[in-house]
Amino acid sequence: MNNSEKILKSLSSLIENGILTSKDIRNEISTDLKFKKDKIINKLELVSREEFEILKKIVQKQDKILNKLTKSKKAKKAKRS
Repeated sequence: MNNSEKILKSLSSLIENGILTSKDIRNEISTDLKFKKDKIINKLELVSREEFEILKKIVQKQDKILNKLTKSKKAKKAKRS
């Protein structure tokens, strides 16, 4: 094996190791960012879409009940006058 082949082999192994290392770093950064994102979401106490929709329906039902009660009170006041 001549010197040029040895140099090429050593360069190729360094490049391969560098690529593997950069992929590992990328995966590590990606994982770290996912954990930070989850931590921020938990800190903000965000709710899921399903929980939001359920609460929205409850509020709408209560709003309808309040509207009926205010209409019936207005009707009773109008009858008394």
